[in-house]
Amino acid sequence: MDIKDHPCFSARCQPGTGRIHLPVAPRCNIFCRFCARGLTRGVELPGNASRILTPEEAAGVVETALLLCPDIRVAGVAGPGDPLAGPESLEALRLVKAAHPGIISCLSTNGLALEGAMDGLVAAGVQTLTVTVNAVDPAILARLNRGVLVDGRFSGGLEGASILLAAQERGVRAAVRSEMTVKINTVLVPGINAHHVGEVARAVRGWGADIINIIPVIPAHDLSHVPAPTPGEYAEAMEAAGRHLTVKTNCRRCRADACGIPGLSDFSEALYGSPGFQETFSHG
Repeated sequence: MDIKDHPCFSARCQPGTGRIHLPVAPRCNIFCRFCARGLTRGVELPGNASRILTPEEAAGVVETALLLCPDIRVAGVAGPGDPLAGPESLEALRLVKAAHPGIISCLSTNGLALEGAMDGLVAAGVQTLTVTVNAVDPAILARLNRGVLVDGRFSGGLEGASILLAAQERGVRAAVRSEMTVKINTVLVPGINAHHVGEVARAVRGWGADIINIIPVIPAHDLSHVPAPTPGEYAEAMEAAGRHLTVKTNCRRCRADACGIPGLSDFSEALYGSPGFQETFSHG
């Protein structure tokens, strides 16, 4: 597909193209040290949503969103947990695609369960995929991710980082074989992976990725003491990545329930109303 039709993949389609993120993913299977997920209102952070939708609710929510913002062209799942840590996201996208066949289906994942979900992604009509790859050196990745959960077993440290990295490479390569457009998100963390961004871009280009998005870390959780990148550090990382891949330059670090045209309109309050704080939001 032409990524100019997708506001999360290209700046060329803005300001006239909208998207909706469907918060149908309640669980996560990795433990990022900077992640501050939650069911919130008014907190402009990735991994946050006012409530969790069921897959059955998703198609109806898209219908309402299209009335609020007819310019929506993309329906995706970006959290608040990992969309592939459970079956909800693929079922939601399948139902949305059946009700709205002209809409672009999108999903954002850490990649741990990506390879095994490929048949389901294809069946759900997913065309664009984002995979967060923060390092391609397990020693660096272990400083950013405390561990992973696979089949109920926790693996931490270098072992967990190696499991995640190998799964990400297999998953991205599988997605490319399935003719998906693949974007890589890399969270830029000063003092940990800032010097490593160029190597990430070089590696994921070899896996077949199409574009990379460098996201300045928002200091939180275990890394609340880490400073946000300076403009100079961000520019250096963008330049290093750009030697290997096209770099996205207009990321808004959207919530998992964002709705509207990025940077211009936000209909999430009107769409989701008052929050429902479910206890199902968790790791595992």
